[in-house]
Amino acid sequence: MARLEINRSGEMEVFVRVVERGSFSAAAKMSGMTPSAVSKLIGRLEDRLGARLINRTTRRLQLTPEGAAFYETALRILAEIDLAEREAAAGATPRGRLRVNCNIPFGQHYLLPLLPSFLAAHPGVMVDVSLTDRVVDLLEERADVAIRAGPLRDSRLIARKLWQSRMVIVAAPSYLAGRGTPRRPEDLADHNCLDFGFARAVDGWPLLDGTGGVATFAPKGNLLVSDGESMRLAVLAGGGIGRLSRNHVQRDIDAGTLVPVLEDFNPGDEEPLHAIYVGQGGHLPARVRAFLDFLAANVRPYGG
Repeated sequence: MARLEINRSGEMEVFVRVVERGSFSAAAKMSGMTPSAVSKLIGRLEDRLGARLINRTTRRLQLTPEGAAFYETALRILAEIDLAEREAAAGATPRGRLRVNCNIPFGQHYLLPLLPSFLAAHPGVMVDVSLTDRVVDLLEERADVAIRAGPLRDSRLIARKLWQSRMVIVAAPSYLAGRGTPRRPEDLADHNCLDFGFARAVDGWPLLDGTGGVATFAPKGNLLVSDGESMRLAVLAGGGIGRLSRNHVQRDIDAGTLVPVLEDFNPGDEEPLHAIYVGQGGHLPARVRAFLDFLAANVRPYGG
């Protein structure tokens, strides 16, 4: 255990300075030490190695054969340490593979269209994108960044909020023409309400109950989907009523291909979108920091 406490590279550096400067005092001045401290350090080094490295005389220092061999080895090791540090410092330039795990709606409508600009700005980076609405473990998936909607759960992770979007219940005009438009929450019992086939942070559809409170409606229908974009497409096709982030469907609402329903009973709850990552900001790889900064600067809600 004692060897772990020894700064062997520091000892090597002082020894090399003694050899190259030709005296303890010159090496001490260069190292910010006293001559006696340098002399004691070389003595401890020799004791540990069990070999004399330098013959001292009143006029000069002379390397022993063991000292000459140690000097050559020390030069090589210090050069390798310097190279390793310079290569690590080069990480200040974003480079390498960036693994991004993203929920499908944001990935298709926002991230993928933005990536060419990011890659043009950072030609040393290769982005590896996986789109899924399934909740993933960043450590298990070896992802650098995950982009997820909804409340945060894992306290090990750090998050940067990209936006907050109001939720909305929508249906296609063709569906409403055939089944009628629900006017009150209880009318949903007579409609095909589409749902997700996985557990979500908010279970059900919160709706104002008319007395100042909020009641949760459990959607029931003949279709479960795996992700928000599949839900959007199914609703656009007239398959039923769905509840999605307004930012996900605002283009469809503006185009008239989807219609908000029960807005008088919308409690105004919002779904946050975060970029989630592991590690404190000061220790982020440059490629991750550059990507997070790029998202913060370029991701804008539709119409924002």
